[in-house]
Amino acid sequence: MDYFLKYFLFLCNLLFTVLGLVVLGLGFWGLISKESFAQEKIGNIGTDPMLALVSLGFLLTLLCLSGCVGAIRENCFLLKAFSFAVLALISVQVLIAILAYGMQDQIGGYLRSGMLAAMARYQDDLDLRFIADEIQSNLQCCGADTYRDWEINIYYNCSAPGVLACGVPATCCVDPLENGTVWNSQCGVGAQLLDEFTAQSVVFLGGCLGGISRWIEQHEALIGTAAVVVLGVQIVAVFISTRLRGRPLWSGLCCHSLLQAWPRPSSCFCASNYDKIQMTTLS
Repeated sequence: MDYFLKYFLFLCNLLFTVLGLVVLGLGFWGLISKESFAQEKIGNIGTDPMLALVSLGFLLTLLCLSGCVGAIRENCFLLKAFSFAVLALISVQVLIAILAYGMQDQIGGYLRSGMLAAMARYQDDLDLRFIADEIQSNLQCCGADTYRDWEINIYYNCSAPGVLACGVPATCCVDPLENGTVWNSQCGVGAQLLDEFTAQSVVFLGGCLGGISRWIEQHEALIGTAAVVVLGVQIVAVFISTRLRGRPLWSGLCCHSLLQAWPRPSSCFCASNYDKIQMTTLS
């Protein structure tokens, strides 16, 4: 049974290690393709969405690699580090869930600020543009609270000299396709000048913050199920690593490693699931 758990833990961690490397690679690819390390752009790298992918990929790879190597090499120290790290991760997730439930109004304010910041940098950051377009097209919304929020963008501001002045992106349009086939990138030109009654046939009037709230309410069961599954997988990983470290053979190996690191003429008692094994120091 323990050997099955050993290889099960190894394969699971190997899978997530590969996933972490893929995420890490995508993050670096995004940063390099946008030349985020260039001298004129390095100052804004802290707000680059790709940096979140790099951080997530690095942490996921490091965590799962320790569990992977610890399981296959029967290294109790790596397994112990893996267990403590996953327990800390579980604690952080539970704390975030509690804070998110108790700070819904503040989170709404942070989302509004983030959405407005993405709108202001819409033409300057391809990642933020992609995120804003996906949210608006999938949730059928426009702006943070209303379509007139796009005035925050210097190109869509009514004081701008270009053709985009007083307009909105094409993803705000009710029907962005011309004749049902050709993408009309200028379908939102002049939308901010329209009153709501006229604008409702051209662009989505509702803001995306309300759309996000409605989407969460409609998918509460799915989100809750996913959260429980993710939490359950982490708890199972901690249980398996703890059980493997409790095996008599592994306990002896741990103790012997300790004696090699800090030699002293004494006995070391290692706890197992059933008894204690006395390991005598070899002279």
